[in-house]
Amino acid sequence: MTEQRREAASAVEPAPAPAPGARPAPRDVIFDVDGINVHYGPHRAIRDVTLDVHLNEITALIGPSGCGKSTFIRCLNRMNDLIPSARVDGRVLYHGEDLYGAEIDPVQVRKRIGMVFQKPNPFPKSIYDNIAFGPRVIGMKGDTDEIVESALRRGALWDEVKDRLDANAFGMSGGQQQRLCIARALATDPDVLLMDEPCSALDPISTGRIEDLMIELKQDYSIVIVTHNMQQAARVSGMTAFFTVELHDEGRSRTGAVVEYGETDKIFTNPDDKRTEDYVTGKFG
Repeated sequence: MTEQRREAASAVEPAPAPAPGARPAPRDVIFDVDGINVHYGPHRAIRDVTLDVHLNEITALIGPSGCGKSTFIRCLNRMNDLIPSARVDGRVLYHGEDLYGAEIDPVQVRKRIGMVFQKPNPFPKSIYDNIAFGPRVIGMKGDTDEIVESALRRGALWDEVKDRLDANAFGMSGGQQQRLCIARALATDPDVLLMDEPCSALDPISTGRIEDLMIELKQDYSIVIVTHNMQQAARVSGMTAFFTVELHDEGRSRTGAVVEYGETDKIFTNPDDKRTEDYVTGKFG
């Protein structure tokens, strides 16, 4: 862990992270989520979500459209704070610290918990400047060239772009742009990576590269991914949460809720709830 990562971590986590190269004990918890409800104005978007997210694990969130997966993942780095009508109730502990405590700075939270969105969104800058932007803004110490190269290597992109770092990022393919966005998130040395349908706009070859990258990254990061791709969830994740939609007011109001959460193999082969079985086997959703 770099010195910059330790300094950023002190703002939101009470205990030091494991030593470099150390593997956490099985089922060490990074997020302890208890009774989370999110309202947008008078509408409740998700209801009573309670689950643990584990260290150095890929956790998949699956379920039909409109079931609150993206709303939930934004609770983990306080992105819902940016929506004026949003209200989050309940508790999210990150390394044992209440993310919604009065003393917590949401900006520091987002430095520690990076996010990659559904559609690649590189800045209208060079490949180099896309990666260097975050470290420059937060004043990271160290050689910028080394930070950029390290991030691009971790994003499995260095060999493809090392000879054209000054080229505009918009000239990259869609899959390369998404890996650039992952590398950009990694450049500030976060602890967690949230990924909201990162492959939905990509072709199968690019999707495979992103999945391989996620599996590599979980050695050093905890990853939470929203996906509609059942095969992707089964391939990459160790834990899976199945969300569903509850209809109210004769179908005029929709609220998301977790039906079942557990090890991915069990969710896909021997779920406890019939609704989960119906969804993963394609009978509804």
